[in-house]
Amino acid sequence: MDLFATKPIDRILAESVEHNALRRTLGPGALIALGVGAIVGAGIFTLAGVAAATVAGPALVVSFVFTALGCALAGLCYSEFATMIPVAGSAYTYAYATLGELWAWIIGWDLILEYSVGAATVSISWSQTLAVLLASLGVHLPVFAVNVPAVAIVVAASLILVRGIRESAVVNNIIVVLKVAVILVFIAVGWSFMSPANHTPLIPPNEGQFGRFGWSGILSGAGVIFFAYIGFDAVSTAAQETRNPKRDLPIGIFGSLILCTVLFILYTWVLTGVVNYRELNVAAPLSLALEHIPHPALSIAMNLAVLAGLTSVILVMLLGQSRVFYSMAKDALLPRVFGEVHPKFRTPWRCNLLLMVFVSAFSAFAPIGVVGSMTSIGTLFAFVVVSVGVIVMRRTNPHAVRPFRTPWVPFLPALGIVVNVTLMLGLGILNWARLIGWLAIGFAIYFGRRARTATDSLWQQK
Repeated sequence: MDLFATKPIDRILAESVEHNALRRTLGPGALIALGVGAIVGAGIFTLAGVAAATVAGPALVVSFVFTALGCALAGLCYSEFATMIPVAGSAYTYAYATLGELWAWIIGWDLILEYSVGAATVSISWSQTLAVLLASLGVHLPVFAVNVPAVAIVVAASLILVRGIRESAVVNNIIVVLKVAVILVFIAVGWSFMSPANHTPLIPPNEGQFGRFGWSGILSGAGVIFFAYIGFDAVSTAAQETRNPKRDLPIGIFGSLILCTVLFILYTWVLTGVVNYRELNVAAPLSLALEHIPHPALSIAMNLAVLAGLTSVILVMLLGQSRVFYSMAKDALLPRVFGEVHPKFRTPWRCNLLLMVFVSAFSAFAPIGVVGSMTSIGTLFAFVVVSVGVIVMRRTNPHAVRPFRTPWVPFLPALGIVVNVTLMLGLGILNWARLIGWLAIGFAIYFGRRARTATDSLWQQK
């Protein structure tokens, strides 16, 4: 079989109708909540302070705008594909339709870095936040050989996903309302405790090294806090569970992206206004800011909101990964067990349970710094491939029905490629080496599976 043979869109859509055992229950509001649930989490609560203190200063608010630009450009491309091909595979399916089977496998394998490793990253942060909250209440967790709280939250989220998409969406909606409400309270209360001196100068002078404040620091800050935006594309993985995907998916993608960008800018402005940016290089910058606000109850509420936020991120990341694997199994690129749907709950339950074991292993032993950077570079790589796919599809299938059209093709997708590759370069050579190593493992599995399939076919012919 040709490595670069594409899968026709008509065939993809026909298979999604014929074999869709997933339940269509999600509307635009649930999709926006799904996106917000994935975005507002570890990145904003843990990395904003570090990025402000080490590379950008108060100008981190500008970094958020630059990162949002890269995500918005990718979001245009995701929206075009999601409305053309409203199935569960997201970037994996888009790559199969435009670039062929090999590239589909590469993206499917790469998305493990975004969803599974991303969920592990957030679960580790969840564990640290739980320890801080309990310590503030006088309760100290025992020291375990493995990260037991991180494993526990992964197991809990996986079991919720097994139960059903409607139940998962209800839990996610409740959590999203809670964490957004508390962030808004922090912004409203903290605004009156800001010191104008903390925002002066807005862009601290460069310290003689690229990426250490100044305009280059804004760019470095954008690369660091990119992790805060990871997850908005997970909306597209729920296409086969959306009632009206052609209308609602763009609303979900851009609604969650715009809402979170506004929240992030306001939150960071208050954070750097309450505390001088040079003091924010700590494990819990939000807790430090709350010490400057004489409202003890707010500190407990904010830590609870952080826990809620991280929980919803884990939930959506595991949802996205299971739906990508579901599509890959339907295309015979993964074992059939990943595509088996529960007869009652109509969810890919075996896939959820297998992911629970895999992600729990990462959560138990992996350092958060390593897995966090791997997640960022893997996600940016997926954004680049989807942007390339839109350009290719406009040339190879110009007359296809496109309910949502990315404007100014190929200019905007090309700009998205440039912006996201620039963010990838900001993550350093070590993370590039990890990405290449991860993809090399994926190549070995792919070609090994093809060779085994070819051998089995030969024996059957004999």
